[in-house]
Amino acid sequence: QVQLVESGGGSVQAGGSLKLSCAASGRTSSTYTMGWFRQAPGKEREFVASISRNGGPTSYADYADSLVGRFTISRDNAKNTVYLQMNSLKVEDTAVYYCASALSFNVGASPGKYDYWGQGTQVTVSS
Repeated sequence: QVQLVESGGGSVQAGGSLKLSCAASGRTSSTYTMGWFRQAPGKEREFVASISRNGGPTSYADYADSLVGRFTISRDNAKNTVYLQMNSLKVEDTAVYYCASALSFNVGASPGKYDYWGQGTQVTVSS
């Protein structure tokens, strides 16, 4: 079992920044995918970014095409924590942001490929 706890959400004006954190506990592995997804009211959950490691020292990041350049995913392996730095936020970035994990390498952007989920953290961007 893996437990994921998100934090760092809040309200910000358009153009501002937020940094989300996702602390993982429980079963850990050097092979994994950690992902961020978001879900706005009335919309499906969508992929934001992921970071994967295949047992070695190198991590690989992937992003939704529309978010490249504004969002950055990173991980502190010592803290078992994944971060999502969000810059130049737009009103349309408003959503509940979820952290997810899979004990496989580079599982991709489909929510169904992830085994564990956090409770979500609200991000609200106002104009």
